[in-house]
Amino acid sequence: MQEFDFYINLKKPTLGLYVKRGAGLPDLADAGDWQLSGPVAQSELTPELLKGLAANGHVFQELGA
Repeated sequence: MQEFDFYINLKKPTLGLYVKRGAGLPDLADAGDWQLSGPVAQSELTPELLKGLAANGHVFQELGA
């Protein structure tokens, strides 16, 4: 089963970012604002998130307050 890395934005903790496992954040200008929270299994993600990951290699998610 595929896993993804999940990052939390330190300046806006209600914003999460999923990327392909091991990809890191090389294209983000504000990469220092993100902290790796840990791996997430594919089965834990919604179909919408998986679609975004497949299309873009990453996907942002607004987290509940």
